[in-house]
Amino acid sequence: MARDRDRTRRAVVAVLLGGLLAGCAAPQPATRSAADKRTEPSGPAPTSTLAGPPSIRSATPAPPPANPPPANPLPAGPPPAPQRPGWVVGATPLPLRPDGFGQVLPTPDVLADRRLPTADRLPPPGTDEYAWTASTVPPAVVARSTWHPGCPVRLDELRYLTVSFWGFDGRHHTGELLVNGRVAGPVVEVFRQLHADRFPIEEMRVVTAAELTVAPTGDGNNTQAFVCRPLTGLAEWSAHASGLAVDLNPFCNPYQLGDLVLPELASAYTNRARVRPGMVLPGGGAVTAFARAGWSWGGTWTGRRDWMHFTATGG
Repeated sequence: MARDRDRTRRAVVAVLLGGLLAGCAAPQPATRSAADKRTEPSGPAPTSTLAGPPSIRSATPAPPPANPPPANPLPAGPPPAPQRPGWVVGATPLPLRPDGFGQVLPTPDVLADRRLPTADRLPPPGTDEYAWTASTVPPAVVARSTWHPGCPVRLDELRYLTVSFWGFDGRHHTGELLVNGRVAGPVVEVFRQLHADRFPIEEMRVVTAAELTVAPTGDGNNTQAFVCRPLTGLAEWSAHASGLAVDLNPFCNPYQLGDLVLPELASAYTNRARVRPGMVLPGGGAVTAFARAGWSWGGTWTGRRDWMHFTATGG
């Protein structure tokens, strides 16, 4: 039994160390702004390469499908004035547990109802309409990503998406994702629905290779897809390593297995009865949108809960 439990904990990294811990340990954007500017794409991806019906390939927004409004969007209306963040993400590494994860500490008060502003890495949309682009992965993005020739997906099989989203600050932002080309169309449509629902997202950016080895800080909230990393101690790859999984607002939707919570400071969000903005809820807009695309949700798993995790492969 102990051996099975150890193997289960190592298997967590399919979702977590394959991307979550990278996002949790990410430094505050300001600390890396110079490097980001050197590698950031110069503008929106120029050419759509999505496979699928014309409505998917077209850059003209399609009307969102009928769907009940989610239980936890931020209220519509004019965006509030920018506020000074009450927390510096990635500033304080956690002491490590014997299993290599960070110590699970109580959630700081400022993060118990998390509504941090979004730092723009890409130019925000010019209007409030949903906007997206899709292309092969630009060289500058490849250079700062976790992709390498040993990954279980070829570079030409990946697509670079930009999609607009609403932040917890009530403002309109542009995010980026690397996904497998065969799910690019459905992913665009999922985020179209989240945008229509005004489902708040704090951050959405490509995980860098350097982030895979930094010490965990347990406070990240980066929505992400492709991260090339195998399961620790195993020869298997996670669905993220093929661009076939998305983690949505990880801090608001943590992973829980026994006494392990990831991100490690997100324990307040294991209470799913206390509904706050950005949480993924059964029957809510996020679950419905991904289910429409044929994806499954880790919030329904038994023995462990992975409320952030959506996958096209079921794992």
